[in-house]
Formats: sequence, C-alpha cells, structure tokens
Amino acid sequence: MATAQFLALSSSSSASAAARPRACRAAPSRVCVAAAAAASSSGEPARRLAAEFDPAIPLACAVTPPSGWYTDPGFLRLELDRVFLRGWQAVGHIGQVKNPNDFFTGSLGNVEFVICRDANGKLQAFHNVCRHHASLLACGSGQKTCFQCPYHGWTYGLDGTLLKATRISGIKNFNKNDFGLLPIKVATWGPFVLARFDDSSQDTVGDVVGDEWLGSASDLLSRSGINTSLPHICRREYTIECNWKVFCDNYLDGGYHVPYAHGALASGLQLQSYETLTYERVSVQRCESAPAEQEDIDRLGTKATYAFVYPNFMINRYGPWMDTNLAVPLDATRCKVVFDYFLDESLLDDQDFINRSLKDSEQVQIEDIALCEGVQRGLESPAYGVGRYAPSVEMAMHHFHCLLHANLSG
Repeated sequence: MATAQFLALSSSSSASAAARPRACRAAPSRVCVAAAAAASSSGEPARRLAAEFDPAIPLACAVTPPSGWYTDPGFLRLELDRVFLRGWQAVGHIGQVKNPNDFFTGSLGNVEFVICRDANGKLQAFHNVCRHHASLLACGSGQKTCFQCPYHGWTYGLDGTLLKATRISGIKNFNKNDFGLLPIKVATWGPFVLARFDDSSQDTVGDVVGDEWLGSASDLLSRSGINTSLPHICRREYTIECNWKVFCDNYLDGGYHVPYAHGALASGLQLQSYETLTYERVSVQRCESAPAEQEDIDRLGTKATYAFVYPNFMINRYGPWMDTNLAVPLDATRCKVVFDYFLDESLLDDQDFINRSLKDSEQVQIEDIALCEGVQRGLESPAYGVGRYAPSVEMAMHHFHCLLHANLSG
C-alpha cells in the first residue's frame, strides 16, 4: 500500500469554524504560506506553522495539519533539522553491504553519506565528502577497496583513514590523522541498515538500536516475519510530485482509500478485518486476505501487516513477500520513494510468480502516485487550509502528525 517545489491561502475563517463540532477547541482554519515563505529563514515562521496543529484535541474533533506543512520550504528545513537529522533513520538493507568492500551512497537533505563494509567486515558510515576541497567521493553502489576523490585524488580507506594526499609537498601544520572522513553512526536491525546523523559515538548493541528505533513494537515486528531470512529481489524508485508526508498520509489512512483507488488489491483483502495499533514511534495496520484460488500461489497470504516506522519508513509483510518503502524528501513538494522487495527463498526460481507479483505491486504504486500528486495540487490550491480525520480509520495518520508536532515544537 503505498517520498519535497516551493501560495497564499485565504478564506473566511467563519466557514471552517461553523463546520467544527462545538465541543472542540478552536484551531486555525487557514495558513498564509506565501507570508511564511517570505519571512525570515531563522526557523521561527516554520515553528509557528508547526504550532497551528494541536495534538491535544481528541481525534474525533481534531483538524489535520495546515496545508503549509506540505508546501512551505522553510517547514521542510525545520523537518530536516528536527526530524530527519536526529535519531535513527533507515537508509538501506544489509544485502547492499553483505561482503567486505561493498558500499552504497545516499543523501538526506544536505547530508551526503556512504555506507560500506571494510576489509575486516566491519560496517562503517561516513560523510561522503572529501576533506580537501569538499568533492563528493563515491557515487552509486558497488565494491571498492578505497575511496579516491575524483577531483584531486585524495584517497581514503574504508575505515575512513586518509591514505594518500596528493601534491602537498611544502604544506605546513598538516597531520593526516586530522583529515580522515567524518564518521556517521551506523547499525542494523533485522535486514535494515540504519544511520544516525546526530551521533558519531562508538558502536551500539543491536537490541538497544531496536529499542530506540522501534520501541515496544520491536517484538511484534520480529514475530511478524520481518527478519533477515528473505533474500532481496529488486529495487524500484519513484520520483513523486508531492511532499513526502503526502505519501506517508496515504499509507496511514487505515485502508480508507483502498476500495476507491485499488480495485484489484481490494478484491484480495477483507477490509472489514482492518485494525490499527499504535506504539511510541511505530504504527501497525493489519488486514486479513480474501481466500485465494487453490491452484494459485497466494501473493498476499492469510494476513498482511503494514508497519510504519516514524518518520518515513514502511514495512509490508504479506504471504511470501516483504517490501519496504522509504519516502525521502527532495524539496517541499517532491519526494523520492524507494521500494525494496524481498521474497521467501523457496520461490526464488518461480520467475512467473515473481513477475506477476511485481506487476500487481507496480499497478498499486501507479494508482497511489496519481492520488498523491492530486492531493499535492489540492494542498497548493487556495481552496484548502485544513481537513478532518475519519476517527474509525485514520488514527495512525493522526499518530504520525502528533509525533511530528512533538519533534518540531520541542
């Protein structure tokens, strides 16, 4: 089921106030995004925008965050600082760094990083920036025994040490030990690689990482078959013309949109069985599947589990499959969503089943992209300021917004 460019909104506040239940506390009905964007870049306008959402209002009375959360460049800068560059973030899977000398690169906001496994098999992570004149060092993924800067040839080991600084004869007060790559804290949980950009301290025990990243949902996810037993099959990437949170909101609506947007998927699910559980930083949606034809391998299995790990990582476990979705902000109104697919080893040779399953999944993604891009256009319209929650199904979405508010207002 289905990750950031940069309008003034105006309307009568009385109309939206009249639509609100009288028992609810008042909430702002419109946000002037143009004024916020034109204001100082100090972050104060973005924090005021964050305060437009009140997590204390009960779900049945609450209004959604204002549209400025999804359109304002300054708000995204605050999110990058307060949400993405603090705490553990999912950045990849262990199959990408399975062997010594394996590496992959990525970026989050203005942070460029490289994850690698050194010659001794130790997992390492660094800022992907040469210490000489700031060139990016590595690109893409693959295998390397060292990182050589393409600009001036400075060379670093996969443990971050500076091995070679070219043409520096005559340089004074230079100690190569002071010019190694800047480290990033890295760890794994199950099949996932995590990075922490606000902490470069020493190694962290896996159980501690699980507690910090998943909280009390850790055991449930482990028991749901989210582990290292499933080989990685393939990756798909989509650039979507919407704010990263639009994609997350779509995922977190408790199956609300499924019968209207995903006809084929809806026929394979018993939507009346849908349930939602919330934890500290995780929400889990579960749904039973409709009986499959006996002669078919059941792609969805008997029960599907959809786990959202705050702020932007989704884990979907169903039948013999697991897929993950990582929503990465590109700017205020565009995101990249990375899908990784994992499959039970017993079906690796069944290419027809794999192709059919991926085709079905691709259809859902195409449908979701159309939904998300339509929502983004609506959010940028002067006709929309805030919305409402459907209390019986959108509790995970509200949970997500409350977590964001806590980080952005702290």
